[in-house]
Amino acid sequence: MSIPLAPVPVPAAVRALARGAQLEPVWRNELGGITFRTGDRRYIKWGPRHPELDVAAEAERLAWAARFTPVPRVLDVGGDSTHTWLVTAAIDGRSAVDPRWIADPATAARAVGRGLRALHDALPVDECPFDWGVQQRIQDATARGILVPDALRTPPPVDVLVVCHGDACCPNTLLDDAGEPIAHVDLGGLGLADRWADIAAASMSTEWNYGPGWEDALIEAYGVAPDRERLAYYRDLWNAT
Repeated sequence: MSIPLAPVPVPAAVRALARGAQLEPVWRNELGGITFRTGDRRYIKWGPRHPELDVAAEAERLAWAARFTPVPRVLDVGGDSTHTWLVTAAIDGRSAVDPRWIADPATAARAVGRGLRALHDALPVDECPFDWGVQQRIQDATARGILVPDALRTPPPVDVLVVCHGDACCPNTLLDDAGEPIAHVDLGGLGLADRWADIAAASMSTEWNYGPGWEDALIEAYGVAPDRERLAYYRDLWNAT
């Protein structure tokens, strides 16, 4: 995933959804999807139909999570024969990989850790209807034609079952101007799983976004000591699926 640095052609569907508002591309994913920010404080996520870009599933999870924690409010969800879209209301705040925070990784990495812990504490396990456990992830990967190594089919015992974000990488935490976590975005994978599934992805992403040396800072800010066995397993599972 990356921030577009060159002009991006605006799809006709996005222009229609913008209803004349100014459009700025703010995020591009590896599957060809692009997120646009509008001048009237909306975000339009647009991309090709793909099992990993299920906007209807994301809209359902956002609506559920919004009862308990700050997440974007869904305004519209839909699609045509080749592409899908999700429109959400903007939240005041900056991604933890905004240039402001790339320049201050010590603040950002710890804020992502605290924000992830707050998310896990806020979302009620007993009320969550979604699954992001190991077997579900392997099943989903298999359905996409991915052969998951046998070594990953037996996970470590669950440490603490939580409602995981499902893509807790640093870009998906929003921070306020003081560097405090205030919301989460991109919850299409949200579901029940061991907390280390999220911690592993979040801490691993610090190297992609801030460079080496910030993984343990994020984990410590979350409030636990690094569990090397679970970190290794869930990072391998992330990369494999």
